Amino acid sequence: MGIRRTVQYIAGAATTLALLPQAALAAVATTEAPVAEATQAAAEAAGGYVPMAPTPGKGMPVDGGIWFQDQYSPIGDYGSWIHDAILFPLITVISLFVLLLLLWVMVRYRRGKNPTASKTSHNTLIEVIWTGVPVLILLGIAVPSIDLLAKQYESPPEDALTVKVNGYQWYWGYEYPDNGGFEVISNMLDEEEAIARGEPAHLAVDNRMVVPAGVPIRIQTIGMDVIHSFAVPSLWFKLDAVPGRLNEKALFIKEPGVYYGQCSELCGVRHGYMPIAVEALPKEQFEAWVLEQGGELPGSQPTVAASQEDGDAEVDAEAEVTTEGEEPEAANVTAA
Repeated sequence: MGIRRTVQYIAGAATTLALLPQAALAAVATTEAPVAEATQAAAEAAGGYVPMAPTPGKGMPVDGGIWFQDQYSPIGDYGSWIHDAILFPLITVISLFVLLLLLWVMVRYRRGKNPTASKTSHNTLIEVIWTGVPVLILLGIAVPSIDLLAKQYESPPEDALTVKVNGYQWYWGYEYPDNGGFEVISNMLDEEEAIARGEPAHLAVDNRMVVPAGVPIRIQTIGMDVIHSFAVPSLWFKLDAVPGRLNEKALFIKEPGVYYGQCSELCGVRHGYMPIAVEALPKEQFEAWVLEQGGELPGSQPTVAASQEDGDAEVDAEAEVTTEGEEPEAANVTAA
């Protein structure tokens, strides 16, 4: 009987120990959601980073849209103005003019109205007109178009914030060399999760490219495997990411917001699953976000040269104090 009771006791103890981890996991699962909500509430109360809610119709495609997206960069304003004020009116006028010419020829020179065809073959005035007018039209289009092209590739200022965009198969990485060199990996969200967050499906991501609004930004792109293309239509921005080549282009976002884009270079089977989400924040909020990511702000850490100069200055000061302290002893010895 004593042995049997001992065995039963050991078996019961083993069963209890085996169930303890499951009970602990159940307790953690029960308290996980309240803890997460409390953490998020504490972060919001403490002024921590909370992803900005997108504005419907801003920085994203809209249902039934056939025009350009509204632009939120100076170069985008200029490009859309060229289209709206120069290209589209010219296209409309030329198309209507050609249509009227075709209708006039069909009516005026039909067989019933003109049974005997004209034998005239050369008309100098007409040939000069239909050669010279298209040349003038092309020149009128070329001047603003070349100016727009040149403005798009102007070098960013020296004090611009640098963001290095790394294209992977099939996601994006955003590196901040001016803020400690940390990298943020960005993947597309599932459709259900994107809709639950109030963001457009197939465009929402788990980690956005966060940048300050109202300041010049230097975007550098490179492909880590194949060619990708970083494109955000509402910012009038597109730059290829090529392996072994660092491309650079300036970006300026006029106001805070969330702006969506996609990879615009066929890069493999998951090419359509590389969305881009750019979140522009006021500068103070951007700096707070950088610190939360473990980065640093320019000027917040002393440079190596400055540290060495400070150290040399301290050594010189100590040497000077030591020398001044030894001079009276030498004088006393001489007097003695």
